[in-house]
Amino acid sequence: MSCPNLLLSNPRKHATLRLSKVSGHTTELLEIQSDKPTFHVLFIPGNPGVVSFYKDFLESLYELLGGSASVTAIGHISHTEKNWEHGKLFSLQDQIDHKVDFIKQELQNNELPIVLVGHSIGSYISHEILRFLEKVTYLIGLYPFLMLNPLSKQQSNIQNVAESSILSALLSFSVASLGLLPQCTLRFILSKSLGSSWSDTAIDAACSHLLQYHTIRNMLYMALMEFRKLSEMPDWAFMRENHEKIAFLFGVDDHWGPLQMFEEISKQVPGISLSIEREGHTHSFCCTEAGSEWVAHHVASLIKKKISS
Repeated sequence: MSCPNLLLSNPRKHATLRLSKVSGHTTELLEIQSDKPTFHVLFIPGNPGVVSFYKDFLESLYELLGGSASVTAIGHISHTEKNWEHGKLFSLQDQIDHKVDFIKQELQNNELPIVLVGHSIGSYISHEILRFLEKVTYLIGLYPFLMLNPLSKQQSNIQNVAESSILSALLSFSVASLGLLPQCTLRFILSKSLGSSWSDTAIDAACSHLLQYHTIRNMLYMALMEFRKLSEMPDWAFMRENHEKIAFLFGVDDHWGPLQMFEEISKQVPGISLSIEREGHTHSFCCTEAGSEWVAHHVASLIKKKISS
């Protein structure tokens, strides 16, 4: 016999947006607070670092963890809806320091351990945070961008644009000019150009954040700093020392985290937790409901396995 009242009594808890000053920078946080958390999941986005893209993923993850953890996603400085930083550009290192400062400001003084979950360059940022904070007990990198891929034409094209301040400004201006269109027209254009698989959540995030001059300029500048830093070899020694605290999920056809990197990590860091997603989702998993749900299940299973071990 069905119990509609029982089903309606436990609706999905929604993530809420909050603005916080972190080291003087207005920061967008997307969070779900648990009544009785035993740990805290801190999510670090990729580039663009717009937390609104990950709303479906965060809500699914919270639900799958059964309220055992509070979940917070922290956006990158100036990858924001409003131009809080008045056009200033922020490097990869600035974004790393920003996340460390946030943890020290808001999470350091409570007794809850922290599980870091990073996407793309957020995996590298999480890796760097692990160096400084003992409070972090586990790190999960999703479709990780850890090293420059010389075989990727897309990375080469982005780098060529990012290295030119003129091209960066022109591209940013061109994209931002679309933001002047009426919202209904804009949603229609994005829906048609991005494909029907994109969720309403992703379309909303693109409309509100990506079509901003300051956001595009900061995305390109951060990408330039990423390419310069990730031309170096990963710190294999640090990864080996902490392999029990780290897990990575790779995609089958992902130029940001190619399977060559999967093979290299497995060779350089024996015993580390590595997985390959073969369900047909993409690097931009958060832009579809199916991708968000699948990756949330994967992350939740890793966390539960780690807690029970």
